[in-house]
Amino acid sequence: NRQLFYPSMASRKRPIDSTDEGFKTPERRRSAVLQPDSDFLLWGVEETCRYLRNEGLRRWEKTFRGLFSDLTMSVSIWIIELCVIMTFTYWHKYVPYPLFCLLNLFVCHQVFNDPIHGHMDLHPLLIKFIDTLQFQRLRYIKQLGGTYYVFPGASHNRFEHSIGVGYLAGQLVQALNERQPELLISRRDILCVQIAGLCHDLGHGPFSHMFDGMFMPRARPQLNWKHETASVAMFDHLVEVNNLKPVMEEHGLVMPEDLDFIKEQIAGPQRNPGQQWPYKGRPEDKSFLYEVVANKRNGIDVDKWDYFARDCHQLGIQNNFDYRRFLKFARVCVDKGQKQICTRDKEVGNLYDMFHTRNCLHRRAYQHKVGNIIEVMVTEAFLKADPHIQIEGSNGKMFTISTAVEDMVAYTKLTDNIFEQILNSSNPELTEARKILRDILCRNLYKYLGQTQPNEPLIETIHSWEADLARSVPQSSSHDPNLQPEDFIVSVIVMDYGMKEKNPINNMRFYCKSDPTKAIQIYKNQVSKLLPEQFVEQQIRVYCKKTDKESLEAAKKYFVQWCMDRNFTKPQDGDVIAPELTPLKASWRNNNDGESSDDSCSKELKAAQVNGVKKAKTQLFK
Repeated sequence: NRQLFYPSMASRKRPIDSTDEGFKTPERRRSAVLQPDSDFLLWGVEETCRYLRNEGLRRWEKTFRGLFSDLTMSVSIWIIELCVIMTFTYWHKYVPYPLFCLLNLFVCHQVFNDPIHGHMDLHPLLIKFIDTLQFQRLRYIKQLGGTYYVFPGASHNRFEHSIGVGYLAGQLVQALNERQPELLISRRDILCVQIAGLCHDLGHGPFSHMFDGMFMPRARPQLNWKHETASVAMFDHLVEVNNLKPVMEEHGLVMPEDLDFIKEQIAGPQRNPGQQWPYKGRPEDKSFLYEVVANKRNGIDVDKWDYFARDCHQLGIQNNFDYRRFLKFARVCVDKGQKQICTRDKEVGNLYDMFHTRNCLHRRAYQHKVGNIIEVMVTEAFLKADPHIQIEGSNGKMFTISTAVEDMVAYTKLTDNIFEQILNSSNPELTEARKILRDILCRNLYKYLGQTQPNEPLIETIHSWEADLARSVPQSSSHDPNLQPEDFIVSVIVMDYGMKEKNPINNMRFYCKSDPTKAIQIYKNQVSKLLPEQFVEQQIRVYCKKTDKESLEAAKKYFVQWCMDRNFTKPQDGDVIAPELTPLKASWRNNNDGESSDDSCSKELKAAQVNGVKKAKTQLFK
């Protein structure tokens, strides 16, 4: 009967060598239980419509009746068969992959032309999510926040990034399904993973990470708010107000199991993380699906793939990682009883390049010294305006900028446009906030004094560092500029590979060509001796709010004296801004090779030890 659709398909099948057991495709089981009258080729119109009604697919019943009324009986038999196949494909968990491909021929996908991924085909269910006010809100939130005021090309928004992540999530899962049909990845799984990728950033606030990294900790320090939590709340709100549950059910998703699965991919397990298997959306047999959108194991996920490619494209920075190559080699292996996504052993160097690209993006763009101070100034403006901004939420209740996160109706209205709302306001209560935003646009920014690094990791609070800096009066200071703690801004920047001090590649598993089913671990010393020894560092940046020449010169000397007192590294321009201070610290004196005295002393000690060993060996052989 399949040959009615593809009469030449049987002749095009590739012959299979029955003696080669290694290349047999595992038999896929089907969970469908056929009814007694399952010989659907004998069904009439009413029998087929009754079956569709019983399965809750009234939409397909109308479609079937409309097609049948205009076609002959012989053609209608084909349509009856196709409708039943489509019904099984919607409602049964495990279906043959050819039927999945056949169904896609009859689903009208929408095509997006993206500058990064080219033409992206998206399922109609994904379009239902995109065409909502809650998702369209992402058009008005800059992907890189204040970085746009430094890099003119960084004008892209969370909207296009989210669509790209949803598309890549589908690409990765379908690649795994084609390569390993024994994984029994269902059509439900693919749609849920794509929806999670599409909605993972719904909770971002104005200026993206500035909102949850700078503004909220200062506006509401006891709340411990994260945008992932808001993404889950916004997702629930989106589904409810747009009545998407029936639409999701029409496309074969099961409530509430699939809703839990989607939210767990966005924000992690909803159960107690201490449990053996903390997720309830999918069983442990599908553990690898939780590594697609937000990989908690090692950070290698489609979210990074999209923003690496998209941000590098917009910023004009070279991207050294090609996700398409990862798709070619990705497969699922079992390690310690749990399935996880692995790649070929020869790709380990490319993954180190991926994290190196992440580090470069942070150094050159995300943590740019001017971009950071612009976000500090925007944060200060928002804090001053917070009590005076009113946003209407559900039931007519009013919220401020910082309290809007409690109500998704109000939070839907909170975007980067709050910047223009304050800037163009004539409210006298917003005068101070308005002045700060005008200074940003006119480039009257706080001045950068310098950067230093601690010799030991910082574990103490930095809330009093501005006061500590204001007390570091240089002994050689001949005048007092009267600098106060509120004149300084101390910012601590953490640079890492995504897992603090840990090497994320240690949590990645690989497979060899000789045995692609066995997961192995590859350590750093097995790859190259040129890889980093440490995977995290802290940088301390200091800014001054006073911009007059006299105050700036004094503030720079305060900064150098503070670095000396705290035993931090010497600022790069320390010998220029405070030549009378830097020689006073012995470890800051440079030798002819450009090394600090501490470094040179340690090298001399090592050299002496080596010479002593050589002399001992000489005496021994004599």
